[in-house]
Amino acid sequence: MKQSLFNKNKIYLAIVIGLSISGYLLYSEVSKTGFSKSWNSIQFTFGTFLLLGLAVLMMLFRDLGYVIRLRLLTDKKLTWLQCLKVILMWEFASAVSPGVVGGSAVAMFILKKEKINLGKSTAIVITTTLFDNLFYVIAIPLAILIVDSTQLLPSELQHYLPQFWIGYSIILGITILLFTSLFYYPQLIQKLLEWVFKLPFLIKFKQRASQTGKDIITASLTFKHKKLIFWIKVLLSTTLSWTSRFLVVNFILMAFVKLSFYQNIVIFTKQLAMWLLLLVSPTPGGSGVAEYLFDTFLGEFLPIGALVVLTSILWRLISYYPYLFIGAFVLPKWLGRNNT
Repeated sequence: MKQSLFNKNKIYLAIVIGLSISGYLLYSEVSKTGFSKSWNSIQFTFGTFLLLGLAVLMMLFRDLGYVIRLRLLTDKKLTWLQCLKVILMWEFASAVSPGVVGGSAVAMFILKKEKINLGKSTAIVITTTLFDNLFYVIAIPLAILIVDSTQLLPSELQHYLPQFWIGYSIILGITILLFTSLFYYPQLIQKLLEWVFKLPFLIKFKQRASQTGKDIITASLTFKHKKLIFWIKVLLSTTLSWTSRFLVVNFILMAFVKLSFYQNIVIFTKQLAMWLLLLVSPTPGGSGVAEYLFDTFLGEFLPIGALVVLTSILWRLISYYPYLFIGAFVLPKWLGRNNT
């Protein structure tokens, strides 16, 4: 990956696009809900600030889980501080990239610059993808053991439930394919990719697909002999990150409205569906799409329009914007020190 992809102009352009889209959507929502008129009905108490503090703490736990996982996957070759910097830049890359692109390619570049060879860097990124997907495919069935599957989507989107399960099935299929390739038959995905990319409209990507297959084999060789306890630790750190990520919203909502345990489970479950939709977002970090989905999926739990706007703003302030500004500050300096 070329370092020119990280020049300041491109970084700041992505930030401006993300902020502009979010700002426009929020302004539209404020105008529609009569925010100023209903603002006075919102009560701020000690409990409000305590729960908002817990929401911020969840974000710290989210990053902690990622840092622990990265340190495990690098066999502790990176220090805790190095792991933290990599995670912050990885999150920044995700924040300025469309959901359909993500930050994985950037992560490989960053790890290589931290003196982790390309094969190991590829193995790490593929493994994180596997475990992120694994958390998702396990969490959905567990959630609907408690709540009805119709709670995954808001009432006005219920007719999209079959499409949701198609998307879930695709993620499940990718997870099974990655798991099989990494731990049992690494040549499987290489042969599959080579076969698929023989199709006329895909043949120009054949060389890149073949390289991806080779990367999967490298990843398999890298982690093939790890003990079960190692993978349990990786799964637990992944679970810590993703559970904390979703609990941010739960604590923000609880700061302003009283929610039962069941309602909190429903909110958590709805976020699993929201995440699938954000995966295919065409905007940087899901800007605009995230705010729309927040209103659509979670607005039913908020009694007045002003609360929808306020909680949506707080959610993005806590879980999205910090990575934009931290990354914009850390990444150029890091590149300056790692320009060899």
